[in-house]
Amino acid sequence: MNEMMIGLILLGVLFALLATGFWVAFTLIAVSIAGMALIGNDNFGLLFGTSTWASVSDWSLAALPLFIWMGEILFRSNLSKDLFKGLTPWLTGVPGKLLHVNILSCGIFAAVSGSSAATAATIGKMTLPELKRQGYDDKMAIATLAGSGTLGLLIPPSIILIVYGVAAEVSIGRLFMAGALPGLMLVILFMGYTAFWSHRNADKSPQTEKKYTWTEKFSSLLRLIPIGALIVFIIGSIYAGLTTPTEAAAFGVVGSLILAASSRSLSMNTFIDSLMGAVKTSSMIIFILVGAAFLTMAMGFIGIPRMLAENIALLELSPYMLLFILTVMFIILGCFLDGISVVVLTTSIVLPMVIEAGIDPLWFGIYIVLVVEMSQITPPVGFNLFVIQSLTGRNILFVAKAALPFFFLLLAAVLIVTIFPQIVTWLPHTMSRG
Repeated sequence: MNEMMIGLILLGVLFALLATGFWVAFTLIAVSIAGMALIGNDNFGLLFGTSTWASVSDWSLAALPLFIWMGEILFRSNLSKDLFKGLTPWLTGVPGKLLHVNILSCGIFAAVSGSSAATAATIGKMTLPELKRQGYDDKMAIATLAGSGTLGLLIPPSIILIVYGVAAEVSIGRLFMAGALPGLMLVILFMGYTAFWSHRNADKSPQTEKKYTWTEKFSSLLRLIPIGALIVFIIGSIYAGLTTPTEAAAFGVVGSLILAASSRSLSMNTFIDSLMGAVKTSSMIIFILVGAAFLTMAMGFIGIPRMLAENIALLELSPYMLLFILTVMFIILGCFLDGISVVVLTTSIVLPMVIEAGIDPLWFGIYIVLVVEMSQITPPVGFNLFVIQSLTGRNILFVAKAALPFFFLLLAAVLIVTIFPQIVTWLPHTMSRG
């Protein structure tokens, strides 16, 4: 049986198990065992032990539970209220007004949570009821939240960038810096579209709102100083080479505990809840990484990555055509898997082709996250769609339709960074190597 036939059988097994609701990690392990059995290798236990230990003992992964815990702490604090009250006075004169609070709040919270779902849930709980109360268009309020909630995947410290960095053996610190400018570009794109839409649909925004004095505007900024200082410290210390991502994550946990305590939202119950939330999420991700490492080893034994790379090389695809095919593939996979699963499942197979095509693995990490962001707002398994559906009670197709313009904005971002890769690579190349 050749590699192509084995690959097709394993692909069928993979989708069959996923369709039954089988856990992603167990699915990856089962597919690996099936693949090894098809080539007559029955040393499953020994190979599983040797291949998976190396994948989860990497010191870089220590940053993962710490950043997740930091996000869990702030998720249970008064941060979302401070963001809303701190940004509102400055946005009442901008076309779109408080719709921009969704975007900016998600951008700021993304810089301390690293999670797309946590960003959408935290900000949505605060902003959606207030926007509805003030008479904003329900569809656009949902759209801005769904789109900007995906920023949690890209703006550092991003959990999915840590996973990619470990899987692709790319510096996590440089990946964080690479995501900063594209993240800022997305915020600008989202705000620009929202302002344009609001200008064209002035009748769907409330016309009378409270006027704020300059004194009130500047005093509102005081609410943003603590979280702003935490963001600047985390990103700035990594950029300057003063801390590793793991060390910055540890400082971030301490800072988030101080912020939560100072806002009187830290109790023994919230502390334990945040710790348990971080343990559950981290365990899920590590388990998926274990399954992916075993699958990577099995694919290597079978020879599927080599076969794919050779066949694609024979097609003599240009880098742009390869990226187009990969974009379609990632979007389709994202319709059925969460973002982290997409990354760990495909990196080992796709990366050799990408490197062979002369594409920078650092740039490719940001590209894959942008495409995965698109899948977060596409049915049937767009995680952000489920989060917002639970917040609003709206049909998931209504939420998906509302978010469609932001899907195309994310697609535009992919095109922009493909044409101008310096948006991704410039900042990492200027950071300290200390």
